Amino acid sequence: SPSCPRVGGACPCRVSSVLNRDVKQFGKKHMFDTSEETCWNSDQGTCQWVTLDFPRTVKVSQLHIQFQGGFSSRLCTLEGCRAGEGLVKIADLYPEDINAMQISFAVFQVEETVLDKLKITFENSTDFFGRIVVYHLGVLGERL
Repeated sequence: SPSCPRVGGACPCRVSSVLNRDVKQFGKKHMFDTSEETCWNSDQGTCQWVTLDFPRTVKVSQLHIQFQGGFSSRLCTLEGCRAGEGLVKIADLYPEDINAMQISFAVFQVEETVLDKLKITFENSTDFFGRIVVYHLGVLGERL
């Protein structure tokens, strides 16, 4: 909706890992390219994460995450902070991994939080090896 524009995507982003270090095929940019064919695929290991550094302060109100079924996270911890401050926990999110074959799309309403940095930690992967696959990550809200 116009009142809730996308605020993430063009901003600097870091991820915990990339499968086989193959950034071209599985890199973080694929979460923001709006293609259904491409994705960020983490390497194995517990607690994969994504951080977003917004160029301007934002008020986040919604988070959209599209996982590959079987490679989602049962618990996502959301942390955020203003510039120069330490991360503070905002929320625990519980995506549903509906079916191992399909892509699960989770929309989370977040209590409106003003921040310059956002970290999403995937605490509990549905994959035995801890891999996370995200086709789409959208952060919605307003730029302040």
